[in-house]
Amino acid sequence: MMNQIKKAIPNTLTCLNLFSGCIACIFALGGWFGVTLIFILFSAFFDFFDGLSARALGVSSPIGKELDSLADDISFGLVPSMIVLSLLTRSAESVVYWPTFLIGARSILSYSAFLIAVFSALRLAKFNIDPRQAHSFIGLPTPANTLFWISFALGFPDLMAPLNVIVLLVMIVISSWLLVAEIPMFSLKFENLKWSENKLRYLFLIVCIPMFGLGRICLAAIILWYILLSLVNNLNLSKK
Repeated sequence: MMNQIKKAIPNTLTCLNLFSGCIACIFALGGWFGVTLIFILFSAFFDFFDGLSARALGVSSPIGKELDSLADDISFGLVPSMIVLSLLTRSAESVVYWPTFLIGARSILSYSAFLIAVFSALRLAKFNIDPRQAHSFIGLPTPANTLFWISFALGFPDLMAPLNVIVLLVMIVISSWLLVAEIPMFSLKFENLKWSENKLRYLFLIVCIPMFGLGRICLAAIILWYILLSLVNNLNLSKK
């Protein structure tokens, strides 16, 4: 009986991740980005502790791994798509005049937001079978991508078209590409607290502190800093 309860704990946390992600989707589509952020943070919390609890209790299982990926594609794949869909829809609607031949394409352009969910699923599938990602990442992690988009939406609430329709479409392409790109990105997991073995992580965290002064856009800035630092680190490693 106790063993069954122990096995159920990690999967329950994963399901709570999924449940929070579903609620976040509704608020994201409605443009309630502040509430969306709250439920995304709930999802991130449950996502962190489901794996931690599985390892601590010694009950890791293949079904838990698959369930985790399915939940993550909702919380960190579909949610950012819904955020971008909401932004694109609002931007498109603010255009006073659309050429006749583009009226039908307006909805299709908005649906391009779901490319993020598609590429998030590809990224999660690659992560499950890629042994290189045991201690670091290849491509942008889906939670980081989600935090970027929610912060972007909160920081720029008054997007005006038509220019920003184009900007958002370009950002969708870049975001989708970063998820599956063969770009090594460091993990924030500390094996120990030694400076010599964690210089990159400490540098990242130190620079992040003043970034919180940027307000709503701070998370987007932090994710961009993470990507930049990963790229610089890759260049330094390639020169050695």
